[in-house]
Amino acid sequence: MNLKENWKLRTMIIGAVIGALTGAGAAYILVYRAEQQNARPKLTPGEGVKLGLGVFGLLRLVSGLIDEK
Repeated sequence: MNLKENWKLRTMIIGAVIGALTGAGAAYILVYRAEQQNARPKLTPGEGVKLGLGVFGLLRLVSGLIDEK
């Protein structure tokens, strides 16, 4: 594997690890909040839409950082 392909693979792996850690952290917060309220975690459709839009906003921000250079 040459140097040009190596940085792509490392970038993908780092992104996947960061995404997994972020998802696990979000799940932990959701479970913690549910335990404090003595209820099961609930995600309403409205909250799901907000979450999805937040993720898209983050992806747009990341792609905008690349475009600025």
